[in-house]
Amino acid sequence: MLAGLKSTSGYLDDVLVGGRTEEEHNRNLELVLNRIQEYGFTVRIEKCSFSMRQIKYLEQILDSDGIRPDPDKVAAIANMPPPIDLPSQRSYLGAVNYYGKYVPGMRKLRYPMDQLLKAGTKWEWNKACQDSFDRFKELLMSPLVLTHYNPQLDIVVSADASSIGIGARIAHRFPEGTVKAICHASRSLTPAETKYSQIEKEGLALIFAVTRFHRMLFGRHFTLETDHKPLLAIFGSKKGIPVYTANRLQRWALTLLLYDFSIEYVSTDSFGYVDLLSRLINTHIRPDEEYVIASIELENTFHNVVNQSLEVFPLTFKSIQAETRADPVLQKVLQHVQQGWPTKKTDVTDSYQQFYLRKDGLSVISGCLLYGERLVIPSKYQKKVLQLLHKGHPGVERMRAVARSYVYWPGIDACIAKLDFSCTECARAAKTNTRTNLESWPVPGKPWQRLHIDYAGPVDGWYYLILVDAYSKWPEVVRTRQTTSPATIEILESIFARFGNPETLVSDNGRQFISGQFEGFCDTKGILHLKTPPFHPQSNGLAERFVDTFKRTLKKITAGGEGLTEAINTFLLCYRSTPCRSAPEGITCRVNAW
Repeated sequence: MLAGLKSTSGYLDDVLVGGRTEEEHNRNLELVLNRIQEYGFTVRIEKCSFSMRQIKYLEQILDSDGIRPDPDKVAAIANMPPPIDLPSQRSYLGAVNYYGKYVPGMRKLRYPMDQLLKAGTKWEWNKACQDSFDRFKELLMSPLVLTHYNPQLDIVVSADASSIGIGARIAHRFPEGTVKAICHASRSLTPAETKYSQIEKEGLALIFAVTRFHRMLFGRHFTLETDHKPLLAIFGSKKGIPVYTANRLQRWALTLLLYDFSIEYVSTDSFGYVDLLSRLINTHIRPDEEYVIASIELENTFHNVVNQSLEVFPLTFKSIQAETRADPVLQKVLQHVQQGWPTKKTDVTDSYQQFYLRKDGLSVISGCLLYGERLVIPSKYQKKVLQLLHKGHPGVERMRAVARSYVYWPGIDACIAKLDFSCTECARAAKTNTRTNLESWPVPGKPWQRLHIDYAGPVDGWYYLILVDAYSKWPEVVRTRQTTSPATIEILESIFARFGNPETLVSDNGRQFISGQFEGFCDTKGILHLKTPPFHPQSNGLAERFVDTFKRTLKKITAGGEGLTEAINTFLLCYRSTPCRSAPEGITCRVNAW
């Protein structure tokens, strides 16, 4: 009957009509009365209330400030005597639990009494239970308030985790800076979740918060608060999800991609409003059935990851599990993973440093430690795993490739290299390393001691004999139509007549340089002629490099309109007069260098 009417709600025989203003309220009320009349119903005027600023509805008070418990309804609970047995305690907890959304510390208050509900526990009302009971009375009579949800206001979601539970809160940040809660939520961890690392528990708390408040968050920007700083780099990174991150965190990071949020770090000291929910939680509040099923499937996936790692090696799950418990280093690492690492790197001893640097990628599956998707091998089985990796003598790189897919321990790459290099069979069958390290030409002690020559061209039908002094970097460029041995000898005799004969002449294996005539010329002058290896131009790199510089510069100069001869002269003048970093004192001058 009331379908489609704005600001109208019906519960059994009660009809609630509201409005932001008096005019809107009256308009909505008129529509409701007309609808009731159309359906043939009547109302008793003495049971109706109109134009109320505050109403009591479903044992709660609703007004412009928010929602809070009705003092008349909670008075009976507040005045109730302490429970005398287990059934009366269950009834009392069931009654006060209705108001749990108003009390962020409800799980803390319930905790002592919840312990009496555990199977096998003797019922005994102690001082902690009485203190909790008395505190309930004070809270239920106090003005507890939750603000109304308003999508136009800034939304803040906070989440925290402890070793036994997770807690969350959604709130509004008002323009004046105050923050008021809309709703609180919490639940205990499943047995599998209690074995998560601390960073995974904190990540789980964020996922619990955004999925629990999904209807109020989806499609809207909100601020996500956490007191675990490493999560900012995983869930808030603009560069994407870090590669070496625990698998669960990677999956949760993908879930959070559905939401528009900015993540912020809040110090633990200022995070009590959700920290309390997670630490002192009702152990009987379980996750939804669908979540439990998904969690079991996720755990099975991670068990399969461990089993796949073990299938490659003849090791059993139980043996790795037992040795992990027996390994003192891994036990300490497991403790840090599940309970939290020291805040400072300097507080971690040397034996745990490598694990500390990879703490965001560590997780625990059934007592075994995982780094990403790789199983961390206890020290007892490391030698055996190395032998299995080396079976068949595959070489260092192939061994590392297999290891990086399945197993890990600090320094595993170095261990693989050491094993391979110490293997007699590998050394006996290894190939000779035919490649040698490249060596630079020795620096001459004086000018004109060693010269490098080469031909450049053709450029417009001309060839250019390039000659460069290895000491001063002084260049000589001579244009010629022919590159034969006689033409080359004629050019060199002209240059040597001016500057003298060098001690060494370096060239490639061009025909003009390897002919008998050229060799006779060098012998006559007392010049040591060195020829670079075939197909290895970098051996004559000084001349090759100058040829490239000459060609490119010549092209640039001639593009400006200068003739070829003028361009060559301009180039040589500029090159010889400008500083050269590789020449002595930066001077490319034949006379000064001498």
